[in-house]
Amino acid sequence: MTASPTTPDAGLQLLETPVLPQITGSQAVLEAFIAEGVDTIFGYPGGAIMPIYDALYDYGEQIKHILVRHEQGGIHAAQGYARASGRVGVVFATSGPGATNLVTGLADAQIDSTPVVCITGQVFAHLLGTDAFQEIDVINITTPVTKWNCQVTDASEIPAVLAKAFYIARSGRPGPVLIDITKNAQLQLFDYEGYKPCDHIRSYRPRPIIRKEYIEQAAELINAAERPFVLFGQGVILGKAEQEFLAFLEKSGIPAAWTILGLGALPSDHPLNVGMLGMHGNYGPNVLTNQCDVLIAIGMRFDDRVTGRLDRYAKQAKVIHLDIDPAEIDKNVKATVPIWGDCKETLPLLTQLLVPKTFPEWLQRFRDHDAKEQEVVISKELHPTGDILTMGEVIRILNELTGGEAVIVTDVGQHQMVTTRYARFNKTRSNITSGGLGTMGFALPAAIGAKYGAPDRTVVAIAGDGGIQMTIQELGAIQQFGAKVKIIILNNEFLGMVRQWQQLFHERRYSFVNISSPDFVKVADAYGIPGQKVSKREHLQSAMQTMLDHDGSYLLEIMVGKENNVFPMVPQGCGVAEIRLE
Repeated sequence: MTASPTTPDAGLQLLETPVLPQITGSQAVLEAFIAEGVDTIFGYPGGAIMPIYDALYDYGEQIKHILVRHEQGGIHAAQGYARASGRVGVVFATSGPGATNLVTGLADAQIDSTPVVCITGQVFAHLLGTDAFQEIDVINITTPVTKWNCQVTDASEIPAVLAKAFYIARSGRPGPVLIDITKNAQLQLFDYEGYKPCDHIRSYRPRPIIRKEYIEQAAELINAAERPFVLFGQGVILGKAEQEFLAFLEKSGIPAAWTILGLGALPSDHPLNVGMLGMHGNYGPNVLTNQCDVLIAIGMRFDDRVTGRLDRYAKQAKVIHLDIDPAEIDKNVKATVPIWGDCKETLPLLTQLLVPKTFPEWLQRFRDHDAKEQEVVISKELHPTGDILTMGEVIRILNELTGGEAVIVTDVGQHQMVTTRYARFNKTRSNITSGGLGTMGFALPAAIGAKYGAPDRTVVAIAGDGGIQMTIQELGAIQQFGAKVKIIILNNEFLGMVRQWQQLFHERRYSFVNISSPDFVKVADAYGIPGQKVSKREHLQSAMQTMLDHDGSYLLEIMVGKENNVFPMVPQGCGVAEIRLE
């Protein structure tokens, strides 16, 4: 009798289907985070996201959770984490108002290309569309302010959707992604096959194909140029291309100026760093933009605050534009030569075709304009002779005490412009601010996130008396979790930037810009945070040293001139060469 192939006599065994472990959708979310290397989450619990928070209870040793005091604070903290660390920031919020409170931060992250993954809870799937308690159509609300968003109603979809979310958030031009997960999907058990990171999505090309003929055309223009000028933005930092950019500059010998978000990509004291572009930028870079013969834009988008009136912007120049996002090429300024691609890849290709050069006479023109600005503006701001403290001297002393090594997180307003003008940075990812959206209230929560993203660095938040009051409740997160953030409030008792415009362009009709404030030192003390208030120059340096030396968070309120203005300034509706020194 012939043995059956299934009997032991045949020497074969039955192939058994492996039994997959079952986990909940909530556990799948956290397993995805661990696989992606997430170590910190910022968030605020609520009914619709409660199952995920319940699962998080068992992951406390692997993932830190920072309980913010408002969901907007949570996403700004995630932004600060991402900007300081170069990793993806993560934030949790519940449905309804929790989700809608993320919208400002999503818009900020979208316009500033910050990689953030937001998880929002949602009502049970069978309640969608019924106006259930705290139900909101978060997908349609957030579509304009996210790089991608998705609603999940089945737990089995969670691993693949989150893999896609992290890939989209960090690849190409980074940005925010929102995943809305219904409560039933968070609770549902499913067969878990493990987490597979995503590295490809059909129809999504995060890195454009580099066309070498354009690289060659750009090199020809640069090699023939007599007055070339480089404008660089945050794309250099996002592409982790600081070294490639430095090699390009030092071989080409071209002077370079930065956008606000590009600040830090090149050390402040580099001899080819000629300063800041734009409305409150330096005199030379703005004036000489309209005198260069070749303009090389790297990782910047020709924002209106940089260009002023487009019909008066660099009309004499051949424009070379390097950007990873094809949508930015020709959007505002027509490129003579477009170079699509990641600048970490395109810059070395361009550099190797360049003839080493220097431009001493051209560079001297920047120095001459700088000398004029020093005389008319900078010396008075950094070394005032009157009794009133200036924002500029505060930043000068901060530079002296930190040696350019601190991470500085600014809010939005006059203090932001003064800080970006005068702060000195030796390292990349040191300047964190709200650029494109200009979100007041950004600094304090973003500084908390930055401290978790760069725990070994000194993190200083600089805010105005207006902006700080928009998110001052995040002192509670600092108190509870011990984030060692140094907080400087530059108090001029006005909404200073709006007041400056009302003074210059609205005949000093100060309409609702004088703002009263609480005793910030007492507020900080109520949260267990030490601090002091300074209004005299002789106390300023010692107070700042005390702040920096303190082993923990510290709040320093500094009273500055009420009606001091930020100059230079390109008035709205003017060209960059019409910049005013006073």
